[in-house]
Amino acid sequence: MTAQLPLSLRWPRRQRFEHFHAGTNAAVVAALGTLAMQPGAPWLYVSGISGSGKSHLLMAACQAASEAGRAVQYLPLKTVRDHAAAIRGVAGSEFLALDDLDAMAGERDAEHALFDLYNRARAEGTALLFAAESVPAQLPLTLPDLRSRLGACTQFALKPLDDAERREVLKNQAKLRGIELDDTVLDWLFARYARDIGALLDLLDRLDQASLAAQRRITVPFLRAFLREAS
Repeated sequence: MTAQLPLSLRWPRRQRFEHFHAGTNAAVVAALGTLAMQPGAPWLYVSGISGSGKSHLLMAACQAASEAGRAVQYLPLKTVRDHAAAIRGVAGSEFLALDDLDAMAGERDAEHALFDLYNRARAEGTALLFAAESVPAQLPLTLPDLRSRLGACTQFALKPLDDAERREVLKNQAKLRGIELDDTVLDWLFARYARDIGALLDLLDRLDQASLAAQRRITVPFLRAFLREAS
C-alpha cells in the first residue's frame, strides 16, 4: 500500500455511529446508516466545518457497510499527494467514501478523474459518499459537470455541537476510557483550549496516556502542567 492508493483499513474502534453524538444531526446519521446498509439508497454529500465529525461519520458508514458484507473503501484526499492517481486507483468496491473533497478542488486532472469515477460507480452500482467543508456550489471546481453531479447527491450540512453537547461528548468518551472528568476540569479546559470537538478528543487521548503513565487523576493542576509541557 502506498500513500497514493486508497486506504483499506481496519476501522478505528471509536469511529462508529454509536460513538457519535448526533444531537441535531440525527437525520444525517440515519441517512448514512441507510446508505451503508441498503444497496440502491441515494448517494450522500456531507458538508461541515473542520471538527464537525465528517470523517467520523464516513468511517462509521464504512464500518457499517463492511459489517453488512459489502466491499468497502475509504479515501481521505487530504492525506494523499496525487489526487488524480488516488481517485483513478479506486476499484472493486461496493461502497466508497471520499473524504476532504476540498483538497482536490481546482485540480483539473483530479476533477476529471472524480467525474469518471462518479459515472463508473453509477453504471456499476457502487454506493458513493462524499464529504467536504463546503457544499458543491461553493467548491472551487473548474469542471461544471462535476459540480452538477455532486449537487445531485442528497446533501446534509452538519451542525456544530454547542458547549453543553461538547461537554457531554467528552464526559462520555472519558467514561469509556475509565476516566472521570469533573466539572471543574471541564470549566478550566473550555475556558483555555480550542472547542473543536476533534481537537478535544485528540487531547483526551493524550491525557489518557499521560495520566496512566503518571498514575494520576486528571485534575486542573495535572491538565495545566500537561498543556504547558505540550506547548
